[in-house]
Amino acid sequence: MDFQTLCTFDTYKSLWSHYGYGGDLRDVLEQEFTRIKGMTYLDHAATTLYPESLVRDYSQDISRNVYGNPHSHHPSSRLTQDTVDRVRYRVLHHFNATPEEYSVIFTSGCTAALKLVAESFPWRPRTESEAGSHFCYLTDSHTSVVGIRGLACGRGGVAVPVTPQEVESRARTKSEDAACQTPHLFSYPAQSNFSGRKYPLGLVRGIQARRLYPACDHRGRWFVLLDAASHVSCSPLDLQQYPADFIPISFYKMFGFPTGLGALIVRNDAACVMKKTYFGGGTAAAYLSGEDYYVQAANISDRFEDGTVSFLDVVALNHGFDGLYRITGGMHNIQQHTYGLARYTYMLLSSLCHGNGRPVAQLYTEGQFESPNTQGAILNFNLRDSHGQIIGYSQVDTMASLYDIHVRTGCFCNTGACQFFLGITNKQMRKNLQAGHVCGDGIDLVDGQPTGSVRVSFGYMSTFEDCQKFLNFVAECFAEKPVTVDQVRLQKLISASAAPECSPEDPPVNITTDGTPGADERAEPTDASPRGFVQTESKTHREAYTLTNIYIYPIKSCGAFEVHDWPVGPLGLLYDRSWMVVNGNGVSLGQKREPRLCLIRPEVHLPSNKLLLKASGMDTISVPLKNKTQTHKSYQVCQSKVCGDRVEAVDCGDEAASWLSDFLGQPCRLIRQSPDFTRPGKKRLSGDATSTSLSLVNEAQYLMINRSSAELVHKLMSSRQDDTEGDQLLDTQNVISRFRANLVIAGGEPFEEDNWPHLIIGNTRFVVAGQCGRCQMVGVDQETGTKTKEPLMSLSAYRNGKVTFGVYLTHQLPEGSSTIRVLSAGSPIQPEPLSS
Repeated sequence: MDFQTLCTFDTYKSLWSHYGYGGDLRDVLEQEFTRIKGMTYLDHAATTLYPESLVRDYSQDISRNVYGNPHSHHPSSRLTQDTVDRVRYRVLHHFNATPEEYSVIFTSGCTAALKLVAESFPWRPRTESEAGSHFCYLTDSHTSVVGIRGLACGRGGVAVPVTPQEVESRARTKSEDAACQTPHLFSYPAQSNFSGRKYPLGLVRGIQARRLYPACDHRGRWFVLLDAASHVSCSPLDLQQYPADFIPISFYKMFGFPTGLGALIVRNDAACVMKKTYFGGGTAAAYLSGEDYYVQAANISDRFEDGTVSFLDVVALNHGFDGLYRITGGMHNIQQHTYGLARYTYMLLSSLCHGNGRPVAQLYTEGQFESPNTQGAILNFNLRDSHGQIIGYSQVDTMASLYDIHVRTGCFCNTGACQFFLGITNKQMRKNLQAGHVCGDGIDLVDGQPTGSVRVSFGYMSTFEDCQKFLNFVAECFAEKPVTVDQVRLQKLISASAAPECSPEDPPVNITTDGTPGADERAEPTDASPRGFVQTESKTHREAYTLTNIYIYPIKSCGAFEVHDWPVGPLGLLYDRSWMVVNGNGVSLGQKREPRLCLIRPEVHLPSNKLLLKASGMDTISVPLKNKTQTHKSYQVCQSKVCGDRVEAVDCGDEAASWLSDFLGQPCRLIRQSPDFTRPGKKRLSGDATSTSLSLVNEAQYLMINRSSAELVHKLMSSRQDDTEGDQLLDTQNVISRFRANLVIAGGEPFEEDNWPHLIIGNTRFVVAGQCGRCQMVGVDQETGTKTKEPLMSLSAYRNGKVTFGVYLTHQLPEGSSTIRVLSAGSPIQPEPLSS
């Protein structure tokens, strides 16, 4: 079968029979999830989505009832106590546990539950007569689990990382010593949040009975912490059958709402060994303020819930359970549905090939999705180009956003699994840090090697159309045409689904490029040029360069204001991005969220000291460019953020706020950077360049692009016109406007400006501060506010690695200089290329 035939629901049904929950899943989406229409949400492992009935019923509940503080004793307080107790019982029932065996301690989330275990576990240091406590954890563990080792070791314990293979391979007959009661803790995930691998729940009893490593090597009493946060989002957990001692969970991964609530489900006999040093309100049966006298609360939940529990969030859990069971019928149905979607996506993605036969994806999994008992609804991978080179996850994420596909990228707070699957050594991890890579950033490749990967994950409301749209996206954006399918591999996967699980000796199923037939015979691009760079004969003379256009953007993310001659200020072009629009919560608005911002056309009128706000259908209003002292004092000073930087700003008054709110259809305000606030530059400058200050720009004072580069992108778009799904072909000026540059130059070869370290425009010298990484915002047509996939599609296909276009510039005014420098369109440009 060809790829398009495989991407049909009939094919899906032939590969997996479980889909939905008895009715039409489309009806559920229309009733409960209207807000995701047109969106492909594939990040359920991070948080799933709540049904609209949950928040509606919850809102009615708290509007109809009065819930008082549960530490009081009046009727509204009793209602809260009874409701909270009822929810505790529902939580235990959901995991097939009883109050006689387990207690539910509400926390702010799974991490807080883990921290509670770390702080209250009775760690013992080593003595002459007995060994100290051990904290052993699977290397495939979340950061919040690994973090326990800091506290364990600080109290005299020993931390021991354990690979998944060692648990059973190093098992041996234990040495009997009932007298030794040294407490040890073993932690492992029921499901890897990185790969979706499900670890055997039978390890719980095996560790507790000291039949498995590392428990078999160390005398004492072994407790098991089962990290169930990822597992319980789409799979059932039976604590009668697998009686772990500590089970931390986060409810937003199950219900999507509330987001600030988790729980530690603790076995009652294990809770008896937990020791607290701090005691908060509600946790004491009695204490004296004048003496060191304290008696802890008898009830386990009361003992460990410091202060007042987040009782209104607990009330919401009632409606979470109601909605989950009403829509799906239970966790078994969710497991069958989500596993089927993940398995289908895995089969097609791992069989997808470029036109030259090379695989498109490298999958990170220990098996072949044989069973929902061994694999969850998570798929982790990196994409490769037709030459076999890894495509950075940031580029994949950027392109996915263009298609409104929501995925997760990076290492997912699981360094151990990331190192294992990507083959990153400890030495390389340290080297990556020295190269500037830290957890959560966009540095996806260091020396051509990946620092992370892409993860897609499914939830109970995910659909076949989500799989279809994602697979078509990968084929359209990253597969060299014609797209092919590895039929041999596909048939092997289909056969494996009916075969018994693979033996431990079976190697991990990874898509590699070694030995793949039909290698691409096109010449590899040179290191000095991006993939697909059009090589031309060297010039015998230097071509002239000219500054053709100057644009300022007085209000960040709003329309451009073209000028011919313009002053250079200490932060860049005078008044460039001095203002920005914030929403009702004071958060900066950009065209990614509100594309209609580009339809606001601000103009700076220097003679009258006014910023004019113009838009079609709106009266023109103005705000002062420079606030007089008394006006400045009357305006509210506020805080906001730009690209992670805190900025201090001044509110521009109610008239501008009302104008923006009317035009954008949501509460908004206009703020401007405070004249007393200095925001340091973000870019590292080379040589003797000094640091600069920034306005409300993202990265640097100026952004410059070359017309020849834009014209090349335009030609690439023309050649790809058949693949643009009806997008109208853009003209060169439209392309230029989408890149929102301050300075547009003409002359030279496409992307030649990438290699300039310095340049002089007129008589003003600038330092090149790096290339500008591009995102889906360039898909916004600056004339209409509509979104298209171009020019990002063509630019991504052309550039190797990061999707960049244009270069950042900085300019430092001489200290104490009173000369006003002016840039003028038509000025000559003298570039200073890198020395060979």
